[in-house]
Amino acid sequence: MTIDTNDVLNSVLESLSRIDYIHSGDVPNIDLYMDQVTTFMDAQLASTKRYQEDKILTKTMINNYTKNNLLPPPTKKKYSKEHVLLLILIYYFKNILSIKDIESLLKPLNEKYFHSEEDLNLTSIYEEICSMEKAQIEPLKKEIEETFARAESSFTEASEENQAYLQLFSLICSLSFDVYIKKILVEKLIDELLDSKEE
Repeated sequence: MTIDTNDVLNSVLESLSRIDYIHSGDVPNIDLYMDQVTTFMDAQLASTKRYQEDKILTKTMINNYTKNNLLPPPTKKKYSKEHVLLLILIYYFKNILSIKDIESLLKPLNEKYFHSEEDLNLTSIYEEICSMEKAQIEPLKKEIEETFARAESSFTEASEENQAYLQLFSLICSLSFDVYIKKILVEKLIDELLDSKEE
């Protein structure tokens, strides 16, 4: 018995194909109250939830992001399009980075590009980043297919009843190690960013 590559792999690759980002044009151009922001984020990011009861964004989270300088304060209790774009970035970063690291990463964006009238503003930066990430989907699919193939060829000496579990465990370990290495790399780059600012 082996990992059912056809079912599992096809399911994963199909999920990757459906991954899309929230386009800046989908974000309302009018300022929103906090309830409207949380409703918008819940609707737009619902497909990223692992469990139905998971929360995408709460009022407490938004207040904490503002308190920790990840997000500029609202104007008259209203949040702009730029606030929403930052909240989307924070949503993805918070799964792998500490609040302190996210603050360090977003501080230059907030200082230079938040409510900027220049051509290079937070909206254009967000769009460019998202288009780069979209271009990574196909290479990522290929990488995952190769990881699946390596896992499927592991533990061939194990008994048939244990082989499926060990191969799945091998796959999970490989993917986890990849995430771990990339997390270390991201943290190192953030440290470099902080060092260069101090200099």
